[in-house]
Parts: sequence; structure tokens; C-alpha cells
Amino acid sequence: MATNSLFDLIARGQPVVAPGVYDMISSKLAERAGFPALYVSGYGISAAHLGLPDVGLMTFTDMLERVQVIARNSGVPIIADADTGYGGLINLRHTVHGYEAAGVAAIQIEDQEFPKRCAHAQGVRVIDMKDMMRKIEVACESRSRDGFLVIARTDSLSEYGIDDAIQRANSYAEAGADMLFVEGAKTRDQLAQIAAAIKTPMLVKMVPDSPDLSIDVTELGEMGYDVIIYPSFAFLAAGAAMDAGFVELHTRGRVSSTPIMEFDAFSKMIGFDEIYEFDARWNDPSHD
Repeated sequence: MATNSLFDLIARGQPVVAPGVYDMISSKLAERAGFPALYVSGYGISAAHLGLPDVGLMTFTDMLERVQVIARNSGVPIIADADTGYGGLINLRHTVHGYEAAGVAAIQIEDQEFPKRCAHAQGVRVIDMKDMMRKIEVACESRSRDGFLVIARTDSLSEYGIDDAIQRANSYAEAGADMLFVEGAKTRDQLAQIAAAIKTPMLVKMVPDSPDLSIDVTELGEMGYDVIIYPSFAFLAAGAAMDAGFVELHTRGRVSSTPIMEFDAFSKMIGFDEIYEFDARWNDPSHD
């Protein structure tokens, strides 16, 4: 478990890249690849756990159980998606307490109505800006650890435009948010405009299958973004690999062309070597 502040990473002067993870396989592989932080994706967990869209069907308890497992077994800071806080102000306080106790480094809350919808779905609605500011104040007051960050996300861009989104983001910083996330930018120019108008540390989301937002980490850092998340990359990559493998197995009766991880390498990745070492020490007759 690593709960050190993301600000420790940001202070190094390079943008922090945090891929989205949704289970222990994805989190172990991402950490093994060398990423300094991970983003626990509500969309990914809803898809993997329920097989359903990210439209507020995951409960706080559902999400917390999975966040706890990932945070407990990870050696890098975890940013955890908390949707709207799972209800009113008292629910938000309970959510902050739970996520902080789970060991995450940062919690992300958004200004959508409850129950929320995935930002890419139809029918996204946001609450009043002042109501969200109160939620941020409650979230900040509810934490007990200085290094536990509150990331405020606004989804207003798609409904009210970029000026409203920027105004909301700056107001959320005034309410105490440590980092800001403006959801919904469609172009480089919009991303640059947002970054230039906001002085609080910024998080940005990249969608790997969107050609208009195929922007590398260096350029995003130069714009002024501090944390770059790729929430959908892991489950899209896994989905493509499994889909190809299952189709090949079903149609050809064998799997030969689909790239797969070697079984021994997979077993090592999930910790079998540690089990073997433990067994060797404690099942050795010399201990009797």
C-alpha cells in the first residue's frame, strides 16, 4: 500500500501518467510496467463486476471493496473514482472516510446529479455550482490525512460550454479542491484553453481510441497538466485480446495466432514465487 501524496510525484516536474485499472490483474501489470500511480476506474469496475454500464449502478460498498483490494496490494499511489460521493453530504463524508481508510492517495468526485452517468453517455446533468462547492468543502473537512487529495471534476462542458466549465473548476479550487478535472474537452485547443485558465494542479483524461485526442504526455505536460489518466485503456486492450482469442478458439478449434502471456510469467506476476518460497521455508523438515 502506498498512500504518499500525488504532489510528491508532481513536484518532480514531470506529468504523472496513471493508467486506469479495474482489478488486481490490471493493477499488477500496470505497476510492473513502471507507472508511478494508478487510477481505479468506476467504468471499468462496473463493466467487470456487474457487466453493466457506468450509470450509477455500482454502490459505495461495491466500489469500496474493490478499491480496498487494489490499494492494499499496490505499491504506488491510487486515485479512486468516487462518482458523486454516492448520495448527499453525509454519504459523501462516509465515502471519504471509507476511501481514506482503504489507503488511496486521492479521491475524485464529480458535479453530476445522483445517480450519475458515464460522461460519454447521453443525459448527463450537473448540479448547481454552489451545491458542488459545499460537497468539496465537506470532502476536505472529512479527511484526516494531509496527503489525501480531493480531486473535483466538472461535467458541465458538454451542457453549458467551456466558459462555464472553467468558472466551475476555479470555484471548486476556491472551495478547497486540491486538483481539478474538466471532463469533455474534444480538441487540443479546448485542452490548452482549459489549462491556461486554471492555475490549480490539473488532471486530464485521454481516450486511446479518439483520434482528436491522440496527444502525447510531453505535450500535455507542456500545456500545464499535472496528472494524465487513461481510464479505458486497460479494459479496451483486454477486451480486444480476449475477443480475438475467443473467436479464434471457437471458429478454428485452437488458439495459435492470438498473443497471450506465458502461463509461468502470469503465475509469477500474481505471486506464486512468494508462495513457493514460503512453503520451502516452513515445510522444510529441518524446522521440526
